[in-house]
Amino acid sequence: MNWNTVKQDRRHISAETMALFFDAPWFDERLDWRGLSRAVLAAAAGLSEAELAEVFKDQRELSAGQVAVFAELLGETAADVAAHAGVSTPTPAHLGSGGQDAAQRIAALERRVAALEAEVARLRAG
Repeated sequence: MNWNTVKQDRRHISAETMALFFDAPWFDERLDWRGLSRAVLAAAAGLSEAELAEVFKDQRELSAGQVAVFAELLGETAADVAAHAGVSTPTPAHLGSGGQDAAQRIAALERRVAALEAEVARLRAG
């Protein structure tokens, strides 16, 4: 399936039209497209897998920083992530950035993913 087609075909939820509940299928679709798992999403956002499961079941709300991490990892805007997460998290341009620019945040995420992949490889080998 072509991701551009998915983006064109999907119902757009803007920040003004926030979902009432966490839209797990929306997040799972994007994770699948990016070849990522919920475990990677949790680790990148500094959540345990159990904490992320609570987010997906609408039992825990995401912080502004976690929205920013989800957005970068999924290739979506922070406003779209917040809207699909059912939270009214503010989403300014440097949300959760601590003054870092986008390239620095992406590099930091790539390092975290590489560390996770190395740990998975170590666990599988051992």
